[in-house]
Amino acid sequence: MNWKRWSLLLTLVFAMGIFLAACGGDDTTGGDSDSGDDAAQEEGNGGDEGDSGDSGDAALAEDQTFNVNIKTEPPSLHPGKASDTTSSAVLDQIFEGLTRVNQDGEPENAMASDIQISDDQKTYTFTIRDGAKWSNGDPVTAQDFEYAWKWVLNPDSPDTDYAYQLYPIKGAQAAKEDGGSMDDIGIKAEDDQTLVVELNQPTPYFLQLTAFHTYYPVNKSVVEGKDEWAVNVTDDYVTNGPFTIESWEHKSQIVLKKYADYWDAENVNLETINMYMIEDEATELKMYENGELDWAGSPTGSIPLAAIPSLKEDNSLNISPKAGVYYYSFNTEVEPFNNVNIRKAFALAVNRQGIVDNITKGEQTPAMALVPTSIWEENEEGYFKDNDVEKAKEYLEKGKEELGIDELPVVKVTYNTDEGHAAIAQAVQDMWRENLGVEVELNNEEWNVFLDTMGEGNYQVGRMGWIADFNDAINFLEIFQTVGGNNYTNWESEEYSDLLEKSRTETDPAARKEILREAEQIFMDELPLAPIYFYTNLWLNKDYVKDIQVNAMGSFNLKWGYIAEH
Repeated sequence: MNWKRWSLLLTLVFAMGIFLAACGGDDTTGGDSDSGDDAAQEEGNGGDEGDSGDSGDAALAEDQTFNVNIKTEPPSLHPGKASDTTSSAVLDQIFEGLTRVNQDGEPENAMASDIQISDDQKTYTFTIRDGAKWSNGDPVTAQDFEYAWKWVLNPDSPDTDYAYQLYPIKGAQAAKEDGGSMDDIGIKAEDDQTLVVELNQPTPYFLQLTAFHTYYPVNKSVVEGKDEWAVNVTDDYVTNGPFTIESWEHKSQIVLKKYADYWDAENVNLETINMYMIEDEATELKMYENGELDWAGSPTGSIPLAAIPSLKEDNSLNISPKAGVYYYSFNTEVEPFNNVNIRKAFALAVNRQGIVDNITKGEQTPAMALVPTSIWEENEEGYFKDNDVEKAKEYLEKGKEELGIDELPVVKVTYNTDEGHAAIAQAVQDMWRENLGVEVELNNEEWNVFLDTMGEGNYQVGRMGWIADFNDAINFLEIFQTVGGNNYTNWESEEYSDLLEKSRTETDPAARKEILREAEQIFMDELPLAPIYFYTNLWLNKDYVKDIQVNAMGSFNLKWGYIAEH
């Protein structure tokens, strides 16, 4: 790839006023599909370890309104259906699980006032907090949790891509996939305030999972039997978090209000949160500069690529690590990507360092592995050499011979509408044309349409990303254990799956890691996707925005935020 030529092209594009962004809240969540934008080394330009500012000692402003961009329409505000970062960014403010991830990145008691864990680490007894209320005044009960979780695990429930997050629970996978009885699932409300959960085996990250949106409760008495309860703000849309949803103007704006009867309302300072849906990064930045937004960029918006160098220079840009990987998914069920050597050829013929140096410019790390370096530092080197064009050509010739073809047909790359995704796709298009001699057609689609396209397998190569739901390598590996859910590659391996199952019963951390490393080796030998880079969080915030932290999973919790006098 002639990077001098590509840099010149970018300069001309910028001169015409087209601003690019690496990745937005419409990335498919993870853990939400990127959803569900990370470098192993934190760069704190203008922020303290992801914090919006000094905490605790600034006087509160009279107006506690926070304005932020979420970029696009949330695909679903149903906790059991959501699988992207945009939806979870809203859900995390208006719902609350048994636990909530605090400002230090650790799970703490939330809807549960007490948690007892058995000696064998397999039975959890949660006591639902006295005084916890739904936004319609109903008490939050253990039955609400049992109902919500079992709804996700019911094989008749639609669009439950995240059901596998519940599979640590005894009988959950059997009920969802193998015709097992719902009565055998290890979730039982013993009374209104006692929820007992039995696991298949010890799961050290289980209390992180109970803070995740798939584990949120829903008000059984209100929503049972109402399939469309979460598509608009009506009397049926009942929530239990620190904020309620006042209005939802589709494809325009969501307005949240502080919930006065939230159990911890005295520690919630923001009164109004305006969430705008502005897809254009340049517009988002302009609104921030004009004082119309208090925050721009990660985790819900994007910073224009053209603006990053100057923002870094004036020390206003915050950059922090993010456990996520940006990648190109191959549809392994269609030619030519049903051939492993063709997949390897396309993966190795990408200049990742060139992309992060010349396009994204946000301290991202080239990815030659699946699990981010923020989790496994050794993956900085990865499983193959970046931009190994000669090796890619060898794989290409071998793959064509195995397929019995002399040349590859035109390959279509599909991505969701975003200037940053477009810039990367255009660069990769040039790389594959120049390095492999293949013609590449680009196809961009609006986010919801794009998700349908990927989910239905109507693509050859698709831009995707994955942001961690919890800080453990298995969160990246388990996506590809079975076809479906968030595995758009249609690849699966019995050996790979067996290793993941084995890791779930291994209690020694070092031995467990070795099992997971072995699974990643199988995955990287098969390359059902081409990893491109590991994400970073990039954002701007006004000095008066306090106590809002962007965590390593690429999300924030506005419960503790406030606006200082200014």
